Amino acid sequence: MGTRSTKSKVNKASSNIASTSQAAVANPTAPVEFISNRVWIISIIAILLIAAILRIYDLPLVPLHHDEGVNGNFLVRLVREHAYKYDPENYHGPTIYYLTAVIPWILKTVFGASASETYGLNTTTIRMVPALFGLGTIALILTLRRRLGTIATLTAALLLALSPGAVYLSRYYIHETLFVFFTLGVVVTALRFYDERNPVYLLLSAASLAMLFATKETAMISAGVLIIALVSTQLFFAFVRKQYIPAKPKRGVRTQNAYTKFVQDLGGGSNLAVWLFLGFIIFVTINILFYSSFFTNYPQGIWDSLKTFAIWTKTGTKQHVHPLFTYVKWLFSQESPLLLLGVVGAGIAVLKPRNWSALFCGLWAFGLIAAYSLVPYKTPWLILNFIVPLALIAGYGVQMLYELAQKRAVVPIVVLLVAAGVSTYQTIDLNFYNYDNDDSYYVYVYAHTTRGLLSLLDQVDKFANREPNKAATGITIVSPDYWPLPWYFRNFTRVGYFAQMAPSTEPMIIANESQKAQMETNFGQYYEQVRSGTEDGTFQLRPGVKLLLYVRRDRL
Repeated sequence: MGTRSTKSKVNKASSNIASTSQAAVANPTAPVEFISNRVWIISIIAILLIAAILRIYDLPLVPLHHDEGVNGNFLVRLVREHAYKYDPENYHGPTIYYLTAVIPWILKTVFGASASETYGLNTTTIRMVPALFGLGTIALILTLRRRLGTIATLTAALLLALSPGAVYLSRYYIHETLFVFFTLGVVVTALRFYDERNPVYLLLSAASLAMLFATKETAMISAGVLIIALVSTQLFFAFVRKQYIPAKPKRGVRTQNAYTKFVQDLGGGSNLAVWLFLGFIIFVTINILFYSSFFTNYPQGIWDSLKTFAIWTKTGTKQHVHPLFTYVKWLFSQESPLLLLGVVGAGIAVLKPRNWSALFCGLWAFGLIAAYSLVPYKTPWLILNFIVPLALIAGYGVQMLYELAQKRAVVPIVVLLVAAGVSTYQTIDLNFYNYDNDDSYYVYVYAHTTRGLLSLLDQVDKFANREPNKAATGITIVSPDYWPLPWYFRNFTRVGYFAQMAPSTEPMIIANESQKAQMETNFGQYYEQVRSGTEDGTFQLRPGVKLLLYVRRDRL
């Protein structure tokens, strides 16, 4: 009896999917469900656990990238000196610094200054922030179950949890993971506002949008693409309805525009206007607070936040310039399961228009790829912006393949297992073995610090530990390339960054390989080079940049 009941439900679902009926188009957000709530909860726990392990395990393993070192330096100053000023010329928004600073500030308040320095300002702590936002993004995806369907959201969450790039960048102390979290937050809260008619979600959407703009100046691109995707989806479904729904209703039948009902449910146009105004106030207030450094840099920080769009428009045409189809090439190299399943899902969403949210996600994903591809400036971490909506439309594609397969459900299951297997292999390979491999295959490893720097740090620690006061050990850095050393030397009080040859009597000097002749001439009598285990005895900072360590002879 139970078997017949199940079959009847599946057959009924399949018959609904097989045709683009008036009911399907009129109610485009009612996906077919196949699994119980118990399986749903177990699946959520398993996915989040896998995602957490991949993102949090051994966070200090990978040496900090140049940009991470810069961000870490801003954080150190903010925590220790309560000093931060937004600089539109070189850096992104302030949210990541303030959100991270909360941890050492709490530790200092509860356990004292030593706990703040030891546990608040270390590599694990700062990278824990993007790691948690990465997990939060997966959790937000799961809230779209009613919109996309159970299989779709679980698949999307799993693919995002296993994505090589999503994992790699969640273990990176840069803005991108926070940025995509707030972007998805805008989408999720806006959809929830429309579905539940609860103005609280409108205010949350405004707050998410404000945090998006306070995180990175490319918020303008994301916001523009979201608006275009929204309008395009509405126009497409309006066209589809005209094809399947009679233009004139039957005699005696009264119809009501969906948006008219939406406004009425909120208490009328005047009430909606009040809530929109409150949302605008929240948006402006949050941006003022962050960009003014909580009024310590007011009003200069506000003007700078507006200047940044003009500055980065110029930057986007001069730095990190790559060909038009670079992002597609990079995606195919490291995110092929997401890209291919995303194409399938988007195709189904267009050809079988039964789910408004799926089409929106498809337009969002490929709209972002197109928008960023048109900009000459291209870096691998921007791919994360595409990965989230690609995961959503890829998940929808798998659900639709499952529904369309009917008795051959094994096909989409095999497809998902293969996709998950490929992503898992690439993720482990990239994040735990080849994280500093500059081979073109590893597209996310972009001018990254190599593990050779950690050998240099070990040698510095070895000699600093011989000094009466390790923290006061003097280090002179004459190499013009030295980031992320300021982060690793944050607890040393006598470090000089000269970026060129300079006189020194400090126990240690760090130079560039190109300065070796000058070092031998100026310091050869008093200093001796400490050689690494490599053939040339240098310590590789990143591809093309090698460092030399010299120690004063009386300290050997």
